[in-house]
Order: sequence, then C-alpha cells, then structure tokens
Amino acid sequence: MDSSAIRDSAIHQRYGRLLSYSAPCAGLSFSGFLAAAAGGARFYWEDRDGDAAFAGAGTAVELMAWGPERFKRIAKYARELFAGARLDGDDNPLGGPRLMGGFAFRGDFTPDNTWSIYSPAFFVLPHYQLVRDGDKMWLTINAQIPAEESPTALISDLEAALEQKIAQLKAAQASMGAGGQSTLIGIDHPMGYPTWESIINDATERIRAGALRKVVLARAAELRFGAPVQLLPILRHLAVQYADCYRFLFEPRPRYAFYGASPELLASTRERALETMALAGSAARGDTDEADRRLGEMLLGSAKDRQEHEIVVEKMRDRLAPMTESLQIGGPELLKLSNIQHINTPIRGTLKQPTGILPPVEALHPTPALGGDPRPDALRLIRELEPIPRGWYGAPVGWLDANLDGQFAVAIRSAVAQESRAWIYAGSGIVAESSPDLEWEETELKFRPMLDAHGAI
Repeated sequence: MDSSAIRDSAIHQRYGRLLSYSAPCAGLSFSGFLAAAAGGARFYWEDRDGDAAFAGAGTAVELMAWGPERFKRIAKYARELFAGARLDGDDNPLGGPRLMGGFAFRGDFTPDNTWSIYSPAFFVLPHYQLVRDGDKMWLTINAQIPAEESPTALISDLEAALEQKIAQLKAAQASMGAGGQSTLIGIDHPMGYPTWESIINDATERIRAGALRKVVLARAAELRFGAPVQLLPILRHLAVQYADCYRFLFEPRPRYAFYGASPELLASTRERALETMALAGSAARGDTDEADRRLGEMLLGSAKDRQEHEIVVEKMRDRLAPMTESLQIGGPELLKLSNIQHINTPIRGTLKQPTGILPPVEALHPTPALGGDPRPDALRLIRELEPIPRGWYGAPVGWLDANLDGQFAVAIRSAVAQESRAWIYAGSGIVAESSPDLEWEETELKFRPMLDAHGAI
C-alpha cells in the first residue's frame, strides 16, 4: 500500500477513512515478524515492564510536522486520522491501530546526512501490527479506504488478507535462521578529548558566572561495517541485556533506522492517569555486591549529582503543574541497569483533562536531564558548543493509540543506522562542579550498551 504523508487538515476528504481488522495469531513471534518484514518499513516497541509490546511492518499512513507547533500538529492529524475509524475483528483493545514514531530534539531541526530521512516530527501507522498481551498475540491490518466505499463491504477482504498474512508469517518463521551482525571495520570519534575538555570548561565557566544552572552536552561515535547493519541481532542483544529498558525500532525506510534501549520514561498516559520519571545522576555498577552498594551510596550522597537531579525534579514539577490536578513525587531511589545506575524519582499525576500523551510530552521535552536549565539558555548553549547535530537523540520516541494515549521514552542509549554505518550518542549533565575527565568517563560508560549491542566491545 502506498504511504500517504498527511500534512493538512483535510485528512478524511483527501485520504478516506481508516479501517482496521484484528485477529488472534498464536505461534508468531516478534523476531520472526520483523525478520519477514526485512527490506521494508519496520517498527518495534516494548516497555520495561513487558506490559506493552508490539511490532509493525509496512506503511498505511505517515504523519509529519515541522516547526514549533509540531507536537500540536501531530495531535491534530492523529485525531483526524482516528475520527470515524472502523475497528473490527477480535475484541482486544491492544489490537487497535497505533502510530509509532517520535520527534527531533530541536523543533528547528534540519535533516543532515546522518538524519537524512527524518523530519522534526514523524509518525507511521503500520500496515500490519503484531501485539502481545500476556501469552496471547494479535495481528492487525490497517488500511485507508476511499470515503465513498462501505467499510462493511471490505471487512471480508481484510479478514482474508489477514488470514493469508498469518499463514505466510508462520511459514516464513519456520525456515528462518538467527542471523548475525555484519563485520565491524572501524570506529571514529568526531570529537576528541581536547575538544570535549574545551567545551566543558566553557560551559562550567558560564554556569559559575550565573548564565545558567545546568546544561547537558553530548558526543557521538561512528561505527562502520563491511555490510548493512543487521538490526535484529541488536534487538535480540538489547532484549537480553537491557530487558528493564524501553526498547524501540523506527525504520520507516529500509536500512535507515533509529533504535535503542532507553531507561528513561518521558511520559505515559491512560485517560487522566499520567506517569513519568526524573532520571539524572549516574555511576558505574560494582564488580561485587558490596562494591555496587558502595557506589550506589556514593551516588546518592554526591552533592554534584544530587544538585543535577534536583534541578530535573523541580522543573518537571513546574512544567506539569498547569495541566495536572495532583502530582505525587516519590523520593530519590537508585535505578540499577546492567552497566550503570542512576538516581531516579518516580512521578505520577492526574491530568485535569484527558488530553492524551502529546501535551505532557511537549511540556516535558527536553527535561533538564537532556537539555538543561533554564531551558532556552541551555538549548542555545548546546547549539553553540556541540559540533554534531543531535537529530532524534535525547528526544521523545514512542507510540499513541486511537484515544491519543500512549507511551514515550527519552531516546538515549540509542543509535541511528544508515546502510553500513551507525552513529551512537552519549551525553552528560554539566553543572558548576563538573570536570571534563569525569564527564568524559561518564559518556564512555553510556556508550557501552550500544557499542556492545553492535559487537564493538
């Protein structure tokens, strides 16, 4: 089915209406589904609790937006897309249509060579969706039909197409091998330590002079392979090593993909219920239980890390207050991952109105954990000091459903691949007490998950 890039308000008049049909499909797996979709558009999401897990293949509809209103425009386009949608088949709410995608870190983002296919806001409704609920699976087909055609008359056609697709997937899955990663031939670091030291010293001088309280600065590494980057081995590795993270794949064009395993939830909504987290302050894991406990206690007791973390909590509270009638902010705790631990403060709230996921996402992005404080000053400094555009790194990535509820992570511990190259990113929060060598070590630690997933260490 040809994709439709929706950029105006007359969505139904121009593109017809959305018709979705779902059916149970025992015996399918996400890995088999994604392997069968190789060479086309592919999408994947799994949250850290395993409550939401689904994959997509092909493209039914594309939504794109530019400029400072990109969050509102995507919300508007999504409402219009789902208004009057006909959802048929097995009665399972998880099987309904979902848009998958995200936003660039900056609203004025201009695609460069690395991010050549990405717009400041880019969402896809997959042609086929596979969803898991417990030990049960459903497959959904999404289609745009002409406004003048009867949905009822087409249901039998969609049902037949879905049955045929399930049979094809099962047959293909039975004959698939595991596959491995392409051979790594080199790693380049566009920013060396002398440049990093210079920009960190510049940033700390400005912070001490009172220009701002905090800024998050990032660097990148380029991985070169002898053949196109193989995404499924990476996803399998992340599923084993980082099962407690939000794992995602956004591949709207073949071999052009954004993917990762983020520990940081930006926002999740269901009707008026809101969930988020403040995540800032990092330390390595210990080799023994005692060493790990000691490193955790040092992190929680670090004045520098606690200051960085408290800025994030304070600003997230301030940004959510106007749209919530209540907020419950927990105490700081340690979030321990396989190679790193962070200070985490869970935040839950009740929205004044069930406005969906995108208003909280817009209000929170970027949090001081990825931007800084004050936000406008930090963003200006990031643009001035960072030599490499962030693209979608550190930005919201996730999904939204027909009710405009959804779940978004902050796209850290991520990579963007283009044919036989991949770029990975890592950032560090800079405050007045920051030192270039310790911040360099922190980014080295944050590089490890994606380096390991690509077979680079």
